[in-house]
Amino acid sequence: MFESPAAIASSHSPHLRKSGGKPVLSDLDEPGNNVQEGYVFPLVLGDMKGTNSPMNTAAAILPSAIFLWRFKVILFLIWGFTCCKIGWDSVMRMSADLRDLFLYEAFLYYNPLLLVTMMVWLWGVCLWVFSQSTVNYAKIFDLDQNHLTYREIWKCSIWMTIIVPTSMTAYLYLYSHGEVSLAASQPVILYVAVALVLVFPFDIFYLSSRYFLLRTLWRIALPLQPISFPDFFLADILTSMAKVFSDLERSVCRMVHCQVATIAWFEADSVCGSHSVAIPLVLVIPYIWRLMQCLRQYKDTKEKATLFNALKYSTAVPVIFLSALKYHVLPDRWTYVYRRLWLFSSVVNSLYSFYWDVTRDWDLSVFTRIFKFNKPSNFSNLFYGRQWVYFWVIGSNLILRCTWTYKLSAHLRHNYLTVFMVTTLEMLRRFQWIFFRVENEWNKITKSGFQLPMADIPREEEKLLG
Repeated sequence: MFESPAAIASSHSPHLRKSGGKPVLSDLDEPGNNVQEGYVFPLVLGDMKGTNSPMNTAAAILPSAIFLWRFKVILFLIWGFTCCKIGWDSVMRMSADLRDLFLYEAFLYYNPLLLVTMMVWLWGVCLWVFSQSTVNYAKIFDLDQNHLTYREIWKCSIWMTIIVPTSMTAYLYLYSHGEVSLAASQPVILYVAVALVLVFPFDIFYLSSRYFLLRTLWRIALPLQPISFPDFFLADILTSMAKVFSDLERSVCRMVHCQVATIAWFEADSVCGSHSVAIPLVLVIPYIWRLMQCLRQYKDTKEKATLFNALKYSTAVPVIFLSALKYHVLPDRWTYVYRRLWLFSSVVNSLYSFYWDVTRDWDLSVFTRIFKFNKPSNFSNLFYGRQWVYFWVIGSNLILRCTWTYKLSAHLRHNYLTVFMVTTLEMLRRFQWIFFRVENEWNKITKSGFQLPMADIPREEEKLLG
């Protein structure tokens, strides 16, 4: 029998979804979907030509998906230029004496969220590359069918890119115009909103993915169970975000002590600043987490390689604490004793970590092709099997390993621009590390006997949930 029009409309509604799931139909306003230039609804209602339905009349005036996407891009660029202009004008209104201190404060509050936003963008790029290749990342990370695709990750990135710089611009603008209390509320509101979104218990904002992230973080903090690949993979990424944790601790400390957007910088620095013992403690937490994971893996598997991996993470501990001694010992003693020990421990940590990346995490002792792509494209032709890719990755990884170790030192805490740039470079190093680490894990899975026919690997744009 024929279905009613209401049933047909319900079956195609993009708002109907499984609990914690994704829409049945992919969004039509994204680039890359198979939507031709023209109008949206006429494609769906093509069999209703010749009717005088009001729905056809309304559909005829709706713009195409490509037009909407270009319009969004233009608005995004205009918004970005406006924020930069307002923020720059606000900073230039201040006196030269206050400008540097104020920018340092602004970067301290917003640096963690800016770096997290960049990391989310890069993770979306990783998922896009995986979706174009033969690597089944859903199998590697043990994800269910409701996991976020690169399109949804980029949606989150766009919103984060809009909200965080907007809050920072409001902070600069309000403070430069004398609205100190309103300016102080901007970072506080932003941090509270981010925390609430993460723990929001209702089935919105990708509930299943948010709880998967929180559950993985809990497993990392308390490795009381066998360590899975997502556990130590995310823990490795967190070691590259140690500076984010440090800035986050200092930001929250100042918010708790009501020292946001005040002129009492020296008083604030004495409580939550460079001399605080909490800084090295927070910096070392991701490395301790990873160390405990390695010990747990040794308990479960009895593999000696996990002990050597634990030793690698333990070499970061003296780097952090020897550097922190600069603020707690006499200058001469730091220069002639502890500084030399710090340099030695930095070299050991950098070279050991570099060796482990190349030989263990990537298994590049014998070069293999990276990512056999499903369809040939300019991207695949540029990277597939190119020898220069490996030379670039190995060389840049060595340089950035040494740079990241130096950034953990106490020498650069007040040079916020240098710290931000070095942390950004470390994010990019971790970004390229992800590709080789995931490919190595996929090679292990395929060699162990698991083989998924390529016809059975769902394409991102073809996944439809019933």
